Amino acid sequence: MEAGEKPFPSFHFLQILIFISLMLCNLAFVKANVSNPSPFRREFNEFRPLYYCERCLAGKVQDTASATGVNNYPDEQDIDIIATYSDTSGAIRISRVKMRDLSASWVWENPMDVHHDQSASSETVVDSFQSGIRSGESAEHYSDGHQDDRIPYLYNSSMSPVKRMRQIARKERRDLRTAQLIQQDKETDNQMAQAAIERSKSLDTTVKRKYNIWRRDFVHPHSDSILKLMQDQMIMAKAYASIAKSKNESELYSALMAHSNASQIAIGEAHSDAELHPSALDQAKAMGHILSRAKDKLYDCDIVARTFRAMVQSTEDKVTAMRKKTAFLIQLAAKTIPKRLQCLPLQLAADYYIQGYYSKQDLDKEKLEDPSLYHYAIFSDNVLATSVVVNSTVLHAKEPEKHVFHVVTDKLNFAAMRMWFLVNPPMKATIQVENIDDFKWLNSSYCSVLRQLESTRTKEYYFKVNHPTTVSAGEDNLKYRNPKYLSMLNHLRFYLPEVYPKLDKILFLDDDIVVQKDLTPLWSIDLQGMVNGAVETCKESFHRFDKYLNFSNPKISENFDPNACGWAFGMNIFDLKEWKKRNITGIYHRWQDMNEDRTLWKLGSLPPGLITFYNLTYPLDRGWHVLGLGYDPALNQSEIENAAVIHYNGNYKPWLDLAVSKYNSYWSRYVMFDNHYLQFCDIRQ
Repeated sequence: MEAGEKPFPSFHFLQILIFISLMLCNLAFVKANVSNPSPFRREFNEFRPLYYCERCLAGKVQDTASATGVNNYPDEQDIDIIATYSDTSGAIRISRVKMRDLSASWVWENPMDVHHDQSASSETVVDSFQSGIRSGESAEHYSDGHQDDRIPYLYNSSMSPVKRMRQIARKERRDLRTAQLIQQDKETDNQMAQAAIERSKSLDTTVKRKYNIWRRDFVHPHSDSILKLMQDQMIMAKAYASIAKSKNESELYSALMAHSNASQIAIGEAHSDAELHPSALDQAKAMGHILSRAKDKLYDCDIVARTFRAMVQSTEDKVTAMRKKTAFLIQLAAKTIPKRLQCLPLQLAADYYIQGYYSKQDLDKEKLEDPSLYHYAIFSDNVLATSVVVNSTVLHAKEPEKHVFHVVTDKLNFAAMRMWFLVNPPMKATIQVENIDDFKWLNSSYCSVLRQLESTRTKEYYFKVNHPTTVSAGEDNLKYRNPKYLSMLNHLRFYLPEVYPKLDKILFLDDDIVVQKDLTPLWSIDLQGMVNGAVETCKESFHRFDKYLNFSNPKISENFDPNACGWAFGMNIFDLKEWKKRNITGIYHRWQDMNEDRTLWKLGSLPPGLITFYNLTYPLDRGWHVLGLGYDPALNQSEIENAAVIHYNGNYKPWLDLAVSKYNSYWSRYVMFDNHYLQFCDIRQ
């Protein structure tokens, strides 16, 4: 070193360099501590319950190296964050959160730059998804409603794909649950509807007036209280009027009768309070006043009691008389032939002789006695009804060319019946029309019924020759004072082997039936040695033998069971071979002779039929023959539609105005309304 040169500056410079190096190392260490928190700190931030909010944990999956993260805030300052929120009870709460307590995933948003790059953030989230999986599960758990009330709602500016996937999953779960609930509601509605339908089947749908078959439980129990009050007042008024008249209280009598008439006018045709005249309530009050006066002046317990007994007796007599009149008028209406039905046979008979149809001979005579074919017996004097039976049978027959119809009528209607089937022959089927008067073997010496019908006692019973024909006189036998019981057509069914000696089986059909299915399977039924195949009609205690026969007579009670099930004529398959073997006609004659005085049963063909075929009847399935369309308006509709044969037994025949309207279509569909004879006689649907 040269003289005069000073070493101080070099030594000083070295000290400065060492100081700067130490400062740089210290800064590097501090920087490392700031940018890399300890594992304990990370673990604390990860599990601290404060962070388990939906938006906090949704953002926690972002990478900690994001340039906009909380820990990269430019000034690295610890900031107090104050948030206000509502807890589950609705109370306002305030919570303080330190910035250092927030995870690195929270983003500080620059209000001047809200459109920051979303794609970079999304990529960061995807890269850091695995590292934040636990926090994501915790966020989903707390987003379902288990979030702590103290956690503030911090705003996350971006919607991460993970969070969006969670929202979509939650929406799918809600939609699935909603669909399940809707399906359950539909099933519940269907069950309720089915239950209502089942309940309606057991309800009486013919009930009218104030009753509601669907909501009977909600019908007001006193909806006719005023009506009943007024009716009771009228009864009391009549009682007091009778007493007033007997005591010469003319003024009170006139007042009671006047108020009674006014009440009757106010009631009119009403069946409930809602149908009453607006003045009905005032009239009830006025009637109450006059009844109060009558009670104060006329009331005597014994006299009032006797008056009521007399009124009850008088009412019962009136009801009995009305029942007799009703029965008589129903029978009269049922047996009176309408003008248009009288026109049809007259017109047919006239053309039968005028146009020379009487000279025509029956065709296919060999089929009439062929036992291999399907033979039907129809005994009727009603042309229109017989045509419906034949038309409906042929229409449903699978092989109509194998069906043969044997129609027997009386002399009066023979020309009309034959003329109808000559000009309207059934499709491919064979038909024979005969006159019962041509059966010379059917006479009073052989037939017990003919002999009885010619007797004076029978004529007396039917026509009351020695007494005036009145409703009251014929009360006990109105039903049996019917021309059909005097006709041998009604009893010819007991002589089938004599009428058709070469046949083995025959199906008997009444003229008030309609065929709805092919009947040929009836011929293949094994009757198991029985003579008659028929549908039984007993239901519980109805239509059993004790209804038709007089079991007080020993001849009946010793030979028959009163609870034996009855059956019906109308569709019967008869085994004529077995008939002849068991001498069924002889059994019929024997019992008819014993009933000449009508002590065993009244007139008709069913009681002797039950006796004649007792223990000789094979029960057919009920689906073959459904009865009651001529008297019962409440039959099961499905049973009618599924039956092979439906029967209009009763007074309400389908060709009369009395017919049950809802059953008319089953019969009228087989009537040839376009036929010129029906149009000429004004027979229309």
